[in-house]
Amino acid sequence: MIGCAFTVLKALGAGFLEKVYENALAHEMPVAGLTVVQQCSVRVYYNDVAVGE
Repeated sequence: MIGCAFTVLKALGAGFLEKVYENALAHEMPVAGLTVVQQCSVRVYYNDVAVGE
């Protein structure tokens, strides 16, 4: 995965919004044989109480 990130950064350079890099990485990872799920919900617990998603 880190190789995919370097590939994206090398191709795009710096200065774009985070979402641009996220989308480019989501495109690059399947090319490398990896599975991608973007922005999935994760329930967060604190002292056994759900405090966010």
